[in-house]
Amino acid sequence: MTDNTIQVKYFSGYIRNWKKLCKELEISPTLDRKQREREILICAYKKWQMEMMNHLCGMFAIVIWDNSLQKLFCIRDNVGQKQMFYTVVENEMLCSGDINEIVADSRVTKKLNKRMLQQYLFYGYPIGEETFYEGICKLMPGHYAVWDGKEVKVCCYWKPVFTPDYTKTAEEWADEIQKTVTEILDEEREDTQLPYKESFLSGGVDSSYLFAASDAQCANTIGYAESGFDESSLARYTAEVLGKNFCVKMITPDEYFARIPEVIDKMGQPLGDASAVAFSLGCEAVSQKTKVVYSGEGIDEFFGGYNAHKRVLGKDWVYLTCSHIMSEEVVRSLMLDFDENVRFTQPVEKLWNEVQGQDELNKKLTIDISLWLEGDIYLNTDRTSTACGIELHTPFSDVRLFNVASKIPAEMKFAEGHNKYVFRKAASSVLPDEIAFRQKVGFAVPVRKWLSDEKFNKAVVEKLFGETSRKFFNQSALKSLWENYLGGDEFSWGRIYAVYVFILWYDLKF
Repeated sequence: MTDNTIQVKYFSGYIRNWKKLCKELEISPTLDRKQREREILICAYKKWQMEMMNHLCGMFAIVIWDNSLQKLFCIRDNVGQKQMFYTVVENEMLCSGDINEIVADSRVTKKLNKRMLQQYLFYGYPIGEETFYEGICKLMPGHYAVWDGKEVKVCCYWKPVFTPDYTKTAEEWADEIQKTVTEILDEEREDTQLPYKESFLSGGVDSSYLFAASDAQCANTIGYAESGFDESSLARYTAEVLGKNFCVKMITPDEYFARIPEVIDKMGQPLGDASAVAFSLGCEAVSQKTKVVYSGEGIDEFFGGYNAHKRVLGKDWVYLTCSHIMSEEVVRSLMLDFDENVRFTQPVEKLWNEVQGQDELNKKLTIDISLWLEGDIYLNTDRTSTACGIELHTPFSDVRLFNVASKIPAEMKFAEGHNKYVFRKAASSVLPDEIAFRQKVGFAVPVRKWLSDEKFNKAVVEKLFGETSRKFFNQSALKSLWENYLGGDEFSWGRIYAVYVFILWYDLKF
């Protein structure tokens, strides 16, 4: 099929429900994948216009040019598994899932957005629509932007809405979860265009359930010599129980610190999440064996998996996502030009006001899905995997699984001493209870220990107190923070790491 009036200018991602769409849009399912996806997008746009996103399941960042309307449409998937950035220069809208590509255009003037720096220091990740570059915006999940040659209009086509349904039991909801998971993974399993697939596996239930239910034949995890941070033995045990292969990539501190500059460069923006570097090393290891890998992101945010989801908020508090690493007082002490007009609640306020009246858990999940999940987790997984030549599939982030999660009452998400209780019940259909109901371990990295060792922190110290640092940070306050960390303050390491990452990124980009 040839149609020059509709052009797919950019596509990154995977359309999971391709088989159903090929049938509905009368497209041959035997086309090679690249051509199949192009035809799906063109035909879906012609049939449904901007309603097309409500028919697509998977992960996607799309740019479509409609020649008859002389309009450019820039689209991002429901929960933001793929990145999308845009700016306008010389009457042209530039769009890409890689912010580095936009910045590399000679017409783009690079200027640091100090408002984002201030927000970043508080949250630890680039939150909301702004980026670290003035004039370059991030298209938020569930949104599309239209450029008509004069202005950009941003529209919301989807948002996470929780509507609890009390007519079903926990067992019935678990069956519904399992049914949906099977549907999603069957679509991946039936796609003969995909090469051999493997899976990432930690010690937790999310990746264990995904590995057990999918067609992946080998699990991959990362490990450390420091036992308190190493989940590889738990992951190995899960693989053995399932009778599948297992590989572990052991990470040393030398390897970790040497990797940081490359990760931050490819990331495009500073990210204070130390797990991104470990994930990058894991992606590099698995890329030697396969190019498509499963990963279990999304469940904690859909079903309530973090300790922050259980904490009771004060009456007048605003939930500032499940992760923020500095207080306003600390940021104020560190920044040389702290802006009183940049409030830390700004990225959250509008959404927080919209969800008032809902159950407290669902209010928190709405905030985390909308801001934290895309701003930290998917920024990490999308950019690091792509940089390593990996196509990362996150089936549990599929909007159909959210549609089930959105109806499950909070009482069934936290029950019998477990978070994600009803999800765990679903997982127990393919996993032993000892794995399905294993307590959350997390994806901790031993940076908090390594950073204090002079063998590894020389490059960090040089950046922390170097020329660039003196442009932005109060050296006395920074030195005090560093000394507190060396003195055993366990909360300071994350703050130190976030500052270091920003300085490193700035030196790489400016």
